[in-house]
Amino acid sequence: MPRRLITDELRSYAAARRTVMPSVVHSTRQYDNNRAEVSHQPTRHRERQMRRFKSAAHLPGFAAVHGLVQNFFRVGRHLLRSAHHRLLRTRAFVEWEAVTCAR
Repeated sequence: MPRRLITDELRSYAAARRTVMPSVVHSTRQYDNNRAEVSHQPTRHRERQMRRFKSAAHLPGFAAVHGLVQNFFRVGRHLLRSAHHRLLRTRAFVEWEAVTCAR
């Protein structure tokens, strides 16, 4: 059983808490929920990139595959010289074409 429930200030949360968990302390302070919100940032970043999807149901499947493939294309640009960055990007796209049988 949790010791503290952290939510925003929606009034229905307090009413539900009184019914379901009356002994738990309910906190609605402004920054208490940040830990839970920050844990969703990677998913939200992918959602922001994929916002042109016609259906939200397709996003989780695509995001799972995209998470594995994105490292291939996202090299640490700030760590590389421009010539090395271009070389790695070229290699990544050549490999991508080979894997996906493009062209």
